[in-house]
Amino acid sequence: MSTAVIGGGGWGTAISLLLARKGLSVRLWIREEEVWEGLRRSRENTSFLPGFVLPPEVTFHRSLEEAIADADFLFLAVPSQHCRNIYREIASALSPSSIVVSLTKGIEDSSLLRMSEIMEEVFAPQVKPHVAVLSGPSFAREVASGLPTAVVTASRVPQTALAVQHLVSGPAFRAYTSSDVVGVEIAGAVKNAIAIAAGISDALAFGHNSRAALITRGLAEMSRLGERCGARRETFAGLAGLGDLLLTCTGELSRNRRLGWELGRGRRLQDILSSTAMVAEGVPTAKSARRLAEKLGVEMPITEQVFRVLYEGQDPRAALLELMTRKLKEE
Repeated sequence: MSTAVIGGGGWGTAISLLLARKGLSVRLWIREEEVWEGLRRSRENTSFLPGFVLPPEVTFHRSLEEAIADADFLFLAVPSQHCRNIYREIASALSPSSIVVSLTKGIEDSSLLRMSEIMEEVFAPQVKPHVAVLSGPSFAREVASGLPTAVVTASRVPQTALAVQHLVSGPAFRAYTSSDVVGVEIAGAVKNAIAIAAGISDALAFGHNSRAALITRGLAEMSRLGERCGARRETFAGLAGLGDLLLTCTGELSRNRRLGWELGRGRRLQDILSSTAMVAEGVPTAKSARRLAEKLGVEMPITEQVFRVLYEGQDPRAALLELMTRKLKEE
């Protein structure tokens, strides 16, 4: 069984380690030369996932063609803004039997498409591989540490979801299957924007009541958008929805919550982004989800306020207080 992981960030590295521990050979493609050089020297990704030495089953590659050649499973773990270009680069190397798994949580700003939709759009002229998404509450560091984790593998083709489920599952990593690709992807994207709001709230010491309200009402607006896109409501009560939202809004390892915290403490967005190599997908998602909601006529007040803080200079404290003073209504 040949597997390839595209993307040498924390999540791509953790998935590579997960697969290697199952005895699989993994080819890990890395864009950043300094990350690649570091892995070749020490087999440790000191930039994105320090503290874990990757076993010999994982090999490191700068050539995409070399990494994905004849791979049965391809896991794509790159930031959403780079996905379309990566999909274009790998399309010619895919076959109808390839299983391509998106690990990216986002919505493309220019097209408002989900990652699996971009895959199908890009791949269709040349090949139609099997497409799946993997999502759920899963910090890379905890997966790499072997701590118990449960996720969802979703595909419109049940056999594809099952194949990914059996490939990744083990004693410390349990995957459930779903056919609701839309719901899993919308939930995975929007929860990052809600987590920024939760981080702001925590930084301003608004308390546990405020955080609980943001999570609950964030789940409501996430569900509204998902249903309008064709998702099933029950998906948002599961691991990909509520589970991932809770983790991202409360966990100390959450990049999006941390970014919100820094904003709440008064730091400028550009200063925060320039001080780390980590990607906080909630920043572009706040813009794309807001545009998608406007297009579909869906009310998303928390996402709207996060957008204003990020892109219009809205004061974080004023943004959260504005949510509390909206017109009163029935839940």
